[in-house]
Amino acid sequence: MARLHLSAAALVANWQDFAAAVGPAACGAAIKADGYGLGARDVLVRLAAAGCRQFYVAHWHEVPPLLPLPAGVTVSVLHGVTAAELPAAAALPARPVLMTPGQAMLWRQTGRPAEAMVDTGMHRLGLPPQEAVAALAGIDIAVLHGHLACADDPAHPMNEAQRAAFVEIAAQIPAGARAFANSAGVALGPDYHFDLVRPGIGLFGGGWLPDGRRPRNVASLSARILQLRDIPAGASVGYAATFVATRPSRIATLALGYADGYARGLSGGGWALADGVRCPAAGRVSMDLVSFDVTDAPALAEGDWLSVPFHIETMAALSGRTSYELLVALGQRFDRIWA
Repeated sequence: MARLHLSAAALVANWQDFAAAVGPAACGAAIKADGYGLGARDVLVRLAAAGCRQFYVAHWHEVPPLLPLPAGVTVSVLHGVTAAELPAAAALPARPVLMTPGQAMLWRQTGRPAEAMVDTGMHRLGLPPQEAVAALAGIDIAVLHGHLACADDPAHPMNEAQRAAFVEIAAQIPAGARAFANSAGVALGPDYHFDLVRPGIGLFGGGWLPDGRRPRNVASLSARILQLRDIPAGASVGYAATFVATRPSRIATLALGYADGYARGLSGGGWALADGVRCPAAGRVSMDLVSFDVTDAPALAEGDWLSVPFHIETMAALSGRTSYELLVALGQRFDRIWA
């Protein structure tokens, strides 16, 4: 089993940077998809201890593993609620983010507070503005949400158009708080912060911090050497013989592959570290295995562990995938180690 090394200090410092940038607005955290692949309960506990109080998941089945919740913490479900989910949802200490008139009708019968999402032009999820006021009448709306489509591009005119639409509809719907910005939206400035922000990827090392710096890297990998072998110049390694040694080489094959979330797109682009020596990938990443050229590394033995850097934006650029995809693909075969 490979190891996923997780930095609580980096996670908390990233959240604190977002929180400082939006004060006096509150700073929540999106921890859907099992905390972006890092472990939602572990993330919640560490961020709650740092002062985060609002957490967001996508599905109701993500709520029970988070329990018991620390005092003062709320969890909300971004996909709302269906009739099939209603009995279980009503018994859980979580709120739906209502997004259709039908969902609002269902939840009204519980008599419990909810949150709601209005569509301000993204045309993905959310109550149409012309239906939102009537649909939410009589429901205690704790937070009214919008969501930006183009926040990654600060100059995009849709940002201001959506903000203006959100201001207009928010003025018509009583709510305890208003929330509009995700990680990238925070950097658009105070006009986008309202009462609450919902950073996600920026907490876990992807995207940008509000001041334009890259977030601190939260995750790194290590894996055990299963086999070492010496090969002559001209010998190939792995499927399709994509790596051919240009000199006599020592190859280390590790118990790590794309089934663990180490993307196949990192074939030939990733690297491992052996006592600080960079060891380039040798051949294709396969399901359970990846090989590295350790010719220039200090003496190694089978059973030794190599560090496999996983700076998420660097790996995204090398693999042709997004940082979001790489993080949520981190599988359950890791021994997760928090420090």
